Amino acid sequence: MIEFAKRLDTVHEYYFSKKLREVRGLLLQGRPIINMGIGSPDLQPPLQVINAIQESLKDATAHKYQSYQGLPEFRNAVSEFYNKKYEVDLNPESEILPLMGSKEGIMHISLALLNEGDQVLIPNPGYPTYSSVSNIVGAKSIFYELDAANNWQPNLEVLEKKDLSKVKLMWINYPNMPTGAKAIKETFEKLISFGKKHSIVIVNDNPYSFILNENPLSILKIEGAKEIALELNSLSKSFNMAGWRVGMLLGNEHFINQILKVKTQMDSGMFYGIQKGAIAALKLSNDWFTELNKVYIERRKLIWKLAEKLNCTFDRNASGMFVWAQLPEGKSSEKMVDELLYEKNIFIAPGTVFGTKGEGYIRFSLCVGEAQIKEAINRV
Repeated sequence: MIEFAKRLDTVHEYYFSKKLREVRGLLLQGRPIINMGIGSPDLQPPLQVINAIQESLKDATAHKYQSYQGLPEFRNAVSEFYNKKYEVDLNPESEILPLMGSKEGIMHISLALLNEGDQVLIPNPGYPTYSSVSNIVGAKSIFYELDAANNWQPNLEVLEKKDLSKVKLMWINYPNMPTGAKAIKETFEKLISFGKKHSIVIVNDNPYSFILNENPLSILKIEGAKEIALELNSLSKSFNMAGWRVGMLLGNEHFINQILKVKTQMDSGMFYGIQKGAIAALKLSNDWFTELNKVYIERRKLIWKLAEKLNCTFDRNASGMFVWAQLPEGKSSEKMVDELLYEKNIFIAPGTVFGTKGEGYIRFSLCVGEAQIKEAINRV
C-alpha cells in the first residue's frame, strides 16, 4: 500500500472542483442546470488580444522556452498599466514577475516566505486557496474575521491583541471576494503600518479592480508599501482571459528575487503568444472597461431581482463580478444551494466555501447571460 504525503491530510479537493463534477453529472442526466456558481467570464477577450496571439504564432521564437521573468515588452506593459491605472511606479526590470495566474503566486509566495510552524493571517470569509496553500507548506492558518458591520474590512484593533510573534504573512483581497467590499485607502495605510510594526508581509490579491468599480486602488500606491507589501493581479477577470492564465506579482526587488527562486523550479516560462496577447490587453483604453461594465451592470440588476425573490439582502454598492447575498435568518447556506440545485436546476455558491463567516450567505456570479438569469428568476 502506497502512503501519500501527510500534507494531503491537511487539505481537501477544491470545493468547485468537486461540486462541478456533481453539476456535470446532472447535466448528463438532461437537467437544464444554470450555473451561477463560479467567476469564469463567459464574454470574449478583446479582439485586439485574439489578433495579437494569432499573429505571434508566426514569430521565429514563439514556440521556444521563454524567460522566467517574461518578455521585457510584457513587463514594460505591466509597468505602464500600473502607472496609468493605479498611479504606481514599478521598475519593469526588477519589480514585476509574470505568473501563470495569481493562484500560482499564492503558492510561490508561501513557499518563499513560510517555514513549518510559521503563522499566516487569512480572511474569513476569504479565498479558500490561502488556507489550503498554508496547510500544504506546513504553516498554521490564523483566521481574522470580516464583518458586514465593519464593511468587511480587517479589524486591526482585535488583531493587535493577539500574539503575532510567529505571523510572517497576511493575505488581504480588495476589492474583496466574495463580499464585493471595495478597497479603502485608510485601510491600506493602517495595514502597511501594521505590517511594518510586526514584520508581517502584507499581500493584496487584486484581480477585481476594474469590475463595477470606479476607483481602482493598489496597495502599492500607499507610501512605504513596497517595504512590506506585495500585490497579485491578473488579466482573468478584467479582460475575460481566465483560461489563458496570465497574472503578475508586484513588489520590491528583494521580494521578487526570492520568489523567483521558487518559480524557476516550477515552470519554464509563459508561452510567447499569451504574453503578446496580454501586452495588447494592457494597452487598451478605458473604453474596454466601460463597455464590459455595461454588460455587468445589466446582469447585476437581474441578479438583484433573483436575490430578492429568494428573500435575500445585499449591498448595492459592492463591486466585482459577484453578488454576495444574506439569506433570511435561520437559513443554511448549503441547504439553500442544494434546494436550488435539485429543485430549480440553479447552481450558486454557498458562503461556507469561503469560511465560517460565510454561513447564512450565498454568492451569485455575474458570468451568466441575461436570458439565463431571467430563466432562473422564472424558475424561482
